[in-house]
Amino acid sequence: MAACLIALAAWCGAATAGEDGPSAEQQADWAARLDKAAALQADGKARQAEAERVFAAKDAECQHSFLVNACHSAANKEYIGASRIGKNLENEGKAIERQVKKEQLSDRDARRAAAAPQRLEELRQREAETSAERDEKAARAAATLADKERKAAEGAKRKAADAERLRKKQEEHDAKVAAKKAQAERRAAQAAERHP
Repeated sequence: MAACLIALAAWCGAATAGEDGPSAEQQADWAARLDKAAALQADGKARQAEAERVFAAKDAECQHSFLVNACHSAANKEYIGASRIGKNLENEGKAIERQVKKEQLSDRDARRAAAAPQRLEELRQREAETSAERDEKAARAAATLADKERKAAEGAKRKAADAERLRKKQEEHDAKVAAKKAQAERRAAQAAERHP
């Protein structure tokens, strides 16, 4: 039973590690190989620098020897041999580094390709959510605009009704004033007839 649980936990851990990134073993392998590559490159550069230093010293000594060209040729041959060894070490380190980088890139591309359907689905879902939000905002804006237009129409209708009511009141008032004026004129005329 415990063995089954351990196996299940190991399998789940491997599955999780596969989803998140390269396994710890793969990371450690890459790190070790990159360290080795860096060490080889550093060693190669150091050997080249040492070869140049030795060549410069021997070349200076050759100026004081009897067979200058032979001495210079021997120093140059020794320099080329040592320099090639250093360059080969440096190139080997660079090749290891390139290989590791290539493997890392390949692993990253494979993970990206494996995750592409999920990313595409997430993108579609986000697009749908964004579209729904946009539609909802547009609907709210349209409702707000319709409400404003309705209120504006009601306001205009109310203003027109108020203006009509005011006009009628004014007409009634003018009619009453005219009637009272006419009545007052009749009374004045009647009073003038009675009191000549």
